[in-house]
Amino acid sequence: MKIISVVGARPNFMKIAPFINAIRKHNVNTGNEAIEHLLVHTGQHYDERMSKVFFESLGIPEADIHLGIGSGSHAEQVGNTMIAFEKVLREERPDWVVVVGDVNATLACAVTAKKEHIRVCHIEAGLRSGDMDMPEEINRLVTDRLSDLLLTPDRLSNENLRKEGVPEEKIRFVGNIMIDTLEANRQKAAALDVGTIIRDNLLESRTELPDKVESFSILTMHRPSNVDRKEVLEPIIDFLLDEVCAREVLIWPIHPRTRKQLERFGLWDRVTAEPNLILLHPVNYYEMLKLNMEANTMLTDSGGLQEECCVLGTPCMTLRWNTERPITLREHGGASILVGNAVDKIRRAYKELSQSTRKPQRPELWDGQTAQRCLDALLEAQG
Repeated sequence: MKIISVVGARPNFMKIAPFINAIRKHNVNTGNEAIEHLLVHTGQHYDERMSKVFFESLGIPEADIHLGIGSGSHAEQVGNTMIAFEKVLREERPDWVVVVGDVNATLACAVTAKKEHIRVCHIEAGLRSGDMDMPEEINRLVTDRLSDLLLTPDRLSNENLRKEGVPEEKIRFVGNIMIDTLEANRQKAAALDVGTIIRDNLLESRTELPDKVESFSILTMHRPSNVDRKEVLEPIIDFLLDEVCAREVLIWPIHPRTRKQLERFGLWDRVTAEPNLILLHPVNYYEMLKLNMEANTMLTDSGGLQEECCVLGTPCMTLRWNTERPITLREHGGASILVGNAVDKIRRAYKELSQSTRKPQRPELWDGQTAQRCLDALLEAQG
């Protein structure tokens, strides 16, 4: 069997690493027919800190094929990926194309594979936010409609697919592959030192640090709905500086998009002047996991961090009005509260969660063994 796996952006890297390891283990076991595997990196995230560092830290092998797509509008990224990936498929002719998550590369490569009559497997299928203004929701819907094998992270996702008319034989509940990566790297992350992480990743614009960094919260924020309009971003910044930083240290690994918008809106100087706000470059997986392990609270618009907070028990404010991962919410036993980008809701949740204690939760099959179940499902479907 020949498989091409596709990654395009940082959220994909944590999902593909355990799948590649499962293939390696399969191939070294005596009596198993070796799987030929190629890794294609579309290059949707091409910044060294956003891409290369994650490959190295997670032990992902260098991509066999790098499409070098880079930035651009959604249409440009999807179109350019399809053009480049079509050439790869016609040369390699795999049995399966495996796509993960919901980035533009996921959609583009699924469509291209189906047009080339190649079967598609979607890892992390069935997630739904119900928000058609969210580009990722369109990517999820189209990818799942085209996929021959849909591997879901939770039973809520199974129900989403059934309601959409997906045949039962295409659906396999395998668990959350992101948690495989967390469990495989938990000990290494725990051994790291928070102070070292800060010093190694500190933005050049900051030379002074607070006296104490033992107690802190974390912020990550990059979605257009939060950072692309001044009337939304500025009140959030006011709250962070005037209320969160007045109470505790806030560590912010800042996304390039967010920094650009802060500079554009004239907010950058205020942010860099706050002594209790530690601005970092994007950190690697181990470093972010360590920060999450130690944080008092998490403020984030990242889906992956919602999932990690659930398992680690970190009280989490999700800076979105909806989520495709409802199993991470408190009403489903998780650690997260949806707060959107309304400061009043963020403030109430922050006050509530600041008094909370960690309550780790482990949804069904979030056990660190999902990658093997993914591979088993593929082998069964191959026949």
